[in-house]
Amino acid sequence: MKFFIDTANVDEIRTAASWGVLDGVTTNPSLIAKEKRDYKETVREICKITPGPVSAEVLATDYEGIVREAREWASVAGNVVVKVPLTPDGIKAVKTLSGEEIKTNVTLIFSVTQAVLAAKAGATFVSPFVGRIDDIGGDGMYLVEEILNAYANYGYETEVIVASVRNVRHVIESLEMGADIATIPFNVLKQLFNHPLTDIGIERFLSDYRKAMGG
Repeated sequence: MKFFIDTANVDEIRTAASWGVLDGVTTNPSLIAKEKRDYKETVREICKITPGPVSAEVLATDYEGIVREAREWASVAGNVVVKVPLTPDGIKAVKTLSGEEIKTNVTLIFSVTQAVLAAKAGATFVSPFVGRIDDIGGDGMYLVEEILNAYANYGYETEVIVASVRNVRHVIESLEMGADIATIPFNVLKQLFNHPLTDIGIERFLSDYRKAMGG
């Protein structure tokens, strides 16, 4: 499974990239706004840090506007993926963009039927928002399982990005289900390293070494 980081913070992205485990980046207007930086310049800088896919979201909601913005994003860097909302105009735009070989990430997926519509239109990726479904009492990871099963049944090549990840459990379940990608906030990505037995083991090894050396 590929690990993306869900952030627009360049320092976080550089750190994750330095670990050698970063496969891509997802951003959105809310994340960019937190950084108080120019949207395109930030995305351009991120694209230089990682050669993997970097998702940048359109702001337009109508078909013509989405296509126009998508073409602009595609010209920013070769690894930009255009995030498009799951709407009739969005899906229509995805169909056009896939014909132009512009990669797309259909976002705000909350049902298996939405995911299938995106795949039929030629989306490169879909992003089911598991955390937001959990927030309203649903089961976000069950949706991921439904999408993976539907894609396997019909041979869709669209990759599933588990998005709105809130905790390590979401990542573990994504791995168990065989999801293609999880896009993970920096704080959760750091938590993947942690296990109390690792910390205890390191301390024990160092303690034993110090004792053996007379320290």
